[in-house]
Amino acid sequence: MDWCHYRFRSRWDLDAPPAAVFAALANGDDYPRWWPQVRKVRRIDEHSGTARFRSLVPYDLWVIVSEARQDPAEGVLEISLSGDLEGWARWTVTARGTGTRARFDQEVEARKPLLRRLAFPGRPVFRVNHALMMRSGRRGLRSHLAARPAGAPGVASGSSGSRGGNAV
Repeated sequence: MDWCHYRFRSRWDLDAPPAAVFAALANGDDYPRWWPQVRKVRRIDEHSGTARFRSLVPYDLWVIVSEARQDPAEGVLEISLSGDLEGWARWTVTARGTGTRARFDQEVEARKPLLRRLAFPGRPVFRVNHALMMRSGRRGLRSHLAARPAGAPGVASGSSGSRGGNAV
């Protein structure tokens, strides 16, 4: 087993239309406004940027994110990651009842030296850290979507998000 390799999956059930959820998730520039563990996002160009994450465990992760796929019709946002984490992450947004299910899939290898050195003993802690980050993100997105009036930028039905979207 490669102790530095991780696969994650989360499901967020949200009381908002799929187009609004997709638009919010596609707008990576806004993540720090609603997801506390996404500490900083900086755009490099229309399809890439840098992001800094920090959750319960006191270390920062820096990554370069590059848009791999943004398909509003299919509800898919996918990015590639390089830096402290190497791999990919994908949101799949689908209708669920009167709301939306956003599924997050991620496959990465830890490249940060400290994470690699602590891979075996720290793995359970790193997985809990990720789960707590995802739980906080779900709460933050729920609040963010609830606070935005219908028709607001990034929430309007049929919106595909900001151009050059998914920085995170």
